[in-house]
Amino acid sequence: MTWNEIATDVFSRRYPQDDLTMTVVRGTHGLLLIDTGGSPAHAALVDAEVKQLGDVRWVVNTHAHYDHTFGNQHFAATGVPIYGHHLLPAHLHEHERPRLAAWRAGTGSEPPRDWHDVIITPPTRLLSERSWLDLGDRSVELIPLDRGHTDGDLVIRVPAGDGSTGAWIVGDVIEEPGPPMYGSGCFPMRWPRTLAALLDEIGEDDIIVPGHGRAVSRAYGVAQLAVLESTATLTLEHYRAGHSVDRALAFQDAWPYPVAALELAVQNGYQELDEDDDLDVPQVS
Repeated sequence: MTWNEIATDVFSRRYPQDDLTMTVVRGTHGLLLIDTGGSPAHAALVDAEVKQLGDVRWVVNTHAHYDHTFGNQHFAATGVPIYGHHLLPAHLHEHERPRLAAWRAGTGSEPPRDWHDVIITPPTRLLSERSWLDLGDRSVELIPLDRGHTDGDLVIRVPAGDGSTGAWIVGDVIEEPGPPMYGSGCFPMRWPRTLAALLDEIGEDDIIVPGHGRAVSRAYGVAQLAVLESTATLTLEHYRAGHSVDRALAFQDAWPYPVAALELAVQNGYQELDEDDDLDVPQVS
């Protein structure tokens, strides 16, 4: 298995662990690694295997979910700065710490995991606004997003250069190959607006690298936006009709994909609407 150069000095590699796609950006001062994997052991493996390209000098977390942050401690121990959304630590505390505790207590629903030595490690550099990171001969832009897949999503823009294609590393704001993953701390009613704003910045020829799966085009992102909009619109309709979550999901043929993965989408969508009954779904695609 090798690192694939998908744009000039932008490399990605898919790992079987959680079908995670790891991405690095190379500059003359070293490597920027995006996300750290689902355990310290996975992070150590990635760190060793990326040595063929250089040394990791910076890390960015795209969001807080365990498969993107549970390797943070490996890099923090070596003094590598870890960048992330300013709300990411709160998500770790609210969602990932209880997940880890339940697994250790044997009460969680997780499959076998290599979490025995995990220490929850938040980013060391928290961002609340767009920032540039100097890699030497190039800079990349770190862009905190509004609420969507989580409330702590952050994407990385690698600008196009002379004869090179621009690249966007977007974490789980866009999913491949499956539908959007409505996981812990998701905001299904606001996710469409957040993704639409992001797609407005992505060029037609730019490459998008999701946190799982293969690199995709902007057109793929637009198609996924339509799915997010459909899910949010149906959630709003059922909420206004006074339907329970179970009743809403009983209309199986109306949803854009099988309802087995939608329970949390509807639950969290209802919670968003409880907190803001004026919330609507902009049809922005």
